[in-house]
Amino acid sequence: MNEILQFCQSIFNPLVIVFTVTNLLSMGLQVDLGQMIKIVGNPKFLGLTFGLGWVVGPAIAYLITLLIPLDNGYIIVLFIGSLAPCAPFLPPLLPKAHGDVVFAGAFIPVAVIGTSLLMPLIAPMLVKGIDLSVMSLLKPLFITVLLPLLIGALIKTFASKVADKIFNPVKKLAGLSTLLTIIFCLLLYYKQMWATAGSMAMLSLTIFMVVMALISFYGGFGLNRGERVVMSLGMGTRNIAAVLIGVLAITNVTPNMVAMVIIWTLWSFILGIIIAPLMGKKAIKTSATT
Repeated sequence: MNEILQFCQSIFNPLVIVFTVTNLLSMGLQVDLGQMIKIVGNPKFLGLTFGLGWVVGPAIAYLITLLIPLDNGYIIVLFIGSLAPCAPFLPPLLPKAHGDVVFAGAFIPVAVIGTSLLMPLIAPMLVKGIDLSVMSLLKPLFITVLLPLLIGALIKTFASKVADKIFNPVKKLAGLSTLLTIIFCLLLYYKQMWATAGSMAMLSLTIFMVVMALISFYGGFGLNRGERVVMSLGMGTRNIAAVLIGVLAITNVTPNMVAMVIIWTLWSFILGIIIAPLMGKKAIKTSATT
């Protein structure tokens, strides 16, 4: 059994990279670069994204720590996580939720760049003893998130037939890597996750994700339904790679803190799988009555 776990551990990090890259590449293959740039240049979009991501998010996290008794390590993870919106598994949720893929193609880069720039500035105000640099966040996120999304969008924009041809194989690989990543997480971290799940940490994560998703959906003034779906799912989930980098930058980081990050990944993915089809059904009902 130990040999199996050691093998799983040795390939876990490469698997996570494949999972992230393939999901973002498959999304980029559906997005026109010109439309992405047009959305990114919208001041209302930028104001809403930055306001929800780095003002409302940390404020909600702070309120949760006042209402729920949490160990200090879990409070730190919650604060750092509040500064990193948008999980890399957002793309596969969008078809079921009827989210706007082009809007998501603009939202994800802004979320990544915003996290890379603002987490090093805001995190030390919330957590003592944390030392982060912009490059420590931006470099891995650029390679695993921004670059595959950009490559996919470039192929779609300048070689549409090629994009259409490779989309299905890339999407299938993304689905397989997603499934394997979940299985490996359960195999490698089930003990720590079980211990953490019995604490108030799980409740705090759930409240944070649900509240952020609701505020983002109903507070998305000026956005259409498909765009609000993206904003809701994006703000309700977290970029766990950025959270993990932030947590590991803390002196005396504990295994339970890392376990909470892993739980956040799995639980947010499970909630996303449950909520996305419900959002899609509501969209169908809404369109049928109009």
